[in-house]
Amino acid sequence: MSDLHSINEAINKRAGRKLLPSILVSLGILLLVWLSLSTFRVLFAVLVTGAVILGIREINRAFTAVDIHIPLWSLTTASIALCASTWLGGVSGLAVATAISFPALLVLLLPRGTENFVKTASASALALIYLPFLAGFLILLARPYNGLERVMTFVILVSCNDTFAYLTGVLIGKHPLAPKISPKKTIEGLVGSLIFTVIGGSLAFHYIMDSDWWLGAAAGVLTVFTATAGDLIESALKRDVAIKDMGTLLPGHGGVMDRLDSVLFAAPALWLALEIVRRAQDSGLL
Repeated sequence: MSDLHSINEAINKRAGRKLLPSILVSLGILLLVWLSLSTFRVLFAVLVTGAVILGIREINRAFTAVDIHIPLWSLTTASIALCASTWLGGVSGLAVATAISFPALLVLLLPRGTENFVKTASASALALIYLPFLAGFLILLARPYNGLERVMTFVILVSCNDTFAYLTGVLIGKHPLAPKISPKKTIEGLVGSLIFTVIGGSLAFHYIMDSDWWLGAAAGVLTVFTATAGDLIESALKRDVAIKDMGTLLPGHGGVMDRLDSVLFAAPALWLALEIVRRAQDSGLL
């Protein structure tokens, strides 16, 4: 037992997070996603909206630490509006809601005066696009009749990327991928995630989406690079405001944003890929 404890502690130290709580939280999130999609799919939109609101609060705390004060309640309201519009109106609803919310946020900043207006407006725009807009593509994945299959395929892709980048990096990682941004990430971890995410994507597209395996392989490559980019961008944001985690809500992960970072960038890419495939199939090209 002491040997197992020592091994676990060594893995935690190498990876920079606690392994067991991280696994339990991931399984809990997976269960919530599956239950929402397998019962009433609108519950998934509610789940995404709740995560976005929590993420907005975490970003607000991070910005406040460097004396940037974004309009928390206005962004929360905009987040709810964007998520609801996406579920009800699809990609058009998301686009129109974003186009309305952005100038509305700027107008609501005017009573604060001109001091730090550019800084606050820029941070508010970043929060709006980074969270509710990108998260809207998660809702778009779930909207069609096969929303369960689409989202679970996405979960498999992102999970393969995160899990095997983590394991490969812990076991054989030696060469940092982006040492100034995220020292724990390694080139070996990226290669490992690429190999296993391509395999996972191929299997998921064949058995879950009932589609060609090579489309899943392509989706796997796309997911690895978009998810890794999202992870690095959140790491850069945290380093700029000098915090380790965005929050403490999720044991083993940190905050909600620490769980959403890769998801937010991978979701639009997969949605676009699925749309291209669907239209190509409808036109007889595939």
